[in-house]
Amino acid sequence: MHRIDELFQRKKEDVLNIYFTAGYPKLDDTRKVLKALQEGGADLIEIGIPFSDPVADGPTIQESNMQALENGMTMQKLFEQLDGFREEVDVPVVVMGYFNPIMQYGLEKFCKDAQRVGIDGIIVPDLPMIEYLSNLKEMFDAHGIRNTFLISPQTTEDRIKEIDDNTEGFIYMVSSASVTGAKTGISEEQIDYFKRIEGLNLKNPRLIGFGISDHASFKQASSYSNGAIIGSAFVKLIGQSEDLNTDIKSFVKSIKG
Repeated sequence: MHRIDELFQRKKEDVLNIYFTAGYPKLDDTRKVLKALQEGGADLIEIGIPFSDPVADGPTIQESNMQALENGMTMQKLFEQLDGFREEVDVPVVVMGYFNPIMQYGLEKFCKDAQRVGIDGIIVPDLPMIEYLSNLKEMFDAHGIRNTFLISPQTTEDRIKEIDDNTEGFIYMVSSASVTGAKTGISEEQIDYFKRIEGLNLKNPRLIGFGISDHASFKQASSYSNGAIIGSAFVKLIGQSEDLNTDIKSFVKSIKG
């Protein structure tokens, strides 16, 4: 069974997805972060592919992207780092990246390398649905890569249903009309949005991201979905850490409570 399917069949709530940027804080930290996240108890891991113009991301993740690029991180380097990582990491792993660097690398080459190292899925915030259905879905399916689309409070009901119909894996619910970044609390407006999506009875699991940063916001978001995604708060932590292994495990445990 596909690792993403197995996860959501086994665990219906409080699924914790942690995002980090590949090659950050140091170029060779990617595997170290992956292993510590699994040992800490993350259910799903999202690896960001560094890009010079990460339009959906706020200052913390933008800075991590710049630092990773300065460190020398490339797509080729990422796949080299991930080669053999499945000997140490069992949890589902997805990559998050923008369409331009994936296209520059070569779509078929990307899919083959992702399948070879053991990547389970992909999130491409700027991938149009028509491009996915026309040129990518067949290729992704052939290589066991589950594509995740994002929805936001502004996404129409027709669009949400189209995304649900064309998704296998999970749907990424952007919590608000903003870029990524740790925020304090979840507003009544956001809760109304979460309830509205809950009422659509979508067939796919949903994870809420953007602004989730601690145990309280994780549990609150998870009460309206299958779980939540934490990015900026974690990236900030590892950027300041002097002991990645210890700090990562403590962070994950604090989120899960």
